[in-house]
Amino acid sequence: MTKEISVREKRFNRWITIISIVIPLVVALLFGYKIPNAEPLSFLPPIYASINGVTAILLIFAVWAIKNGKRNLHQKAMTTCIGLSLLFLIMYVAYHMTSESTKYGGEGLIQYVYYFILITHIVLSIAVIPLVLRTYAKAYLNDFEAHRKWAKYTFPIWLYVAITGVIVYAMISPYYQH
Repeated sequence: MTKEISVREKRFNRWITIISIVIPLVVALLFGYKIPNAEPLSFLPPIYASINGVTAILLIFAVWAIKNGKRNLHQKAMTTCIGLSLLFLIMYVAYHMTSESTKYGGEGLIQYVYYFILITHIVLSIAVIPLVLRTYAKAYLNDFEAHRKWAKYTFPIWLYVAITGVIVYAMISPYYQH
């Protein structure tokens, strides 16, 4: 690795660390804050759940693209996935700043299934932030060998987060207040 790449990578890593800490903290703080007298943005959950679904499809498409030698298509799909994830996050926070949290109403075994999926979704959605950023940075720095190594871990976790986001929405949607 050249000295220039090493310096650039250290700079990226510093920003990745900061962003990976700041995003969950800001989301947690904003999640607990309600905008006074705001109209609930109750139309957002199906939109951001759909964004998760599109992200999952694009992630699979991006893997197909790179396995078929379509690097430019892969890069565009992955960049779109990151953009969609940011859009999801903005909508998710906006919804929770204007609406009360919805309680899951299922009972019995399905309630445990729901909470297992929800908790793993939340924990992995936090963990995937530095993984995505580091994997993306490796490609940006043209360190494709390291990019592939990171992607082997990042892809299944990100895919799980995207898919479980849709599942969580589908399971809780009957309990939303309209």
